[in-house]
Amino acid sequence: MSIKTYSRSVLCMGTTVSIQVIAPQSEEANVLHHISKAFTIFKTVETTCSRFDAKSEVMKLIRHIKEPVAVSPLLFEALHFAILVADETHGIFDPTVGKQLEKRGFNEHYLDGKLVQVNEAVDSGSYKDIVLNTHKKTVLLQKPMIIDLGAVAKGLAIDLAAHSLPYQHFMINAGGDILVKGLNQHGDLWKVGIQHPQIQTQSLLTLRVTDTAVCTSGNYARKNKTQPFMHHLVNPLSPSTRSSLMSCTAIAPSAMLADALSTSAFILGAEKGVNLLNDADVRGVLFDSSFTPFFTSDMEELMNDDHTF
Repeated sequence: MSIKTYSRSVLCMGTTVSIQVIAPQSEEANVLHHISKAFTIFKTVETTCSRFDAKSEVMKLIRHIKEPVAVSPLLFEALHFAILVADETHGIFDPTVGKQLEKRGFNEHYLDGKLVQVNEAVDSGSYKDIVLNTHKKTVLLQKPMIIDLGAVAKGLAIDLAAHSLPYQHFMINAGGDILVKGLNQHGDLWKVGIQHPQIQTQSLLTLRVTDTAVCTSGNYARKNKTQPFMHHLVNPLSPSTRSSLMSCTAIAPSAMLADALSTSAFILGAEKGVNLLNDADVRGVLFDSSFTPFFTSDMEELMNDDHTF
């Protein structure tokens, strides 16, 4: 049986999303159909959760204060997970940081560059002001706020797309946040590089993994255009975005978990970030400004020998 690698990419959720499937050549039509369906899932998550689209479901939600709003299962799941992580991290991770991000200049749509500004919102609320009714699937916002689901929505889209693909061997890469299943086209474990923060063509470290998600949060990924020291990884409890770290990578069973924890651990810094990942039984590595790595437990078995530090 002849095996083929099918690769397709689209621009979605502010980044390039690539899907690679290893499957029999005779399955080509079905594979391409399922890849197309997986991309549709990314589009659906974007139109539901995007802070940069005034017509998205989450942006419609924030126009309703002090009244319960019935939302889609997709938005409810994203909010529910974000609030769970916020509780676990005591607010270091908070989906209500949208106004802070807007003030720091992260309010342009990635396709047309148009500004998205919610003038009536104020940033006095926190995740504790979001009340979810799990039975009725409603959301009640107790204060005006801008919800930013950027740290969970992409992971959620990756997980849903992976669940939709009926194949044993594939990789989904959404701007460096990656989920792999099975083996690569050579029958080996997938190799996933952790990007060098200053040299885009190099990796600091290469992992050899299967059936897992690898997500990285770094201060190099999105920066303010006029103040390059200011990045998008905001500590909700502090006005500063300065951090001792360059990047944090989390390796978890789901992309949504890896995405949220990599963001949280980055904000916490090296020592507390490693502790957070260890406590969650998630492996990972954090790099500081001198590229010194800080590893969680049991990372050695995932590491290739081609690291640069």
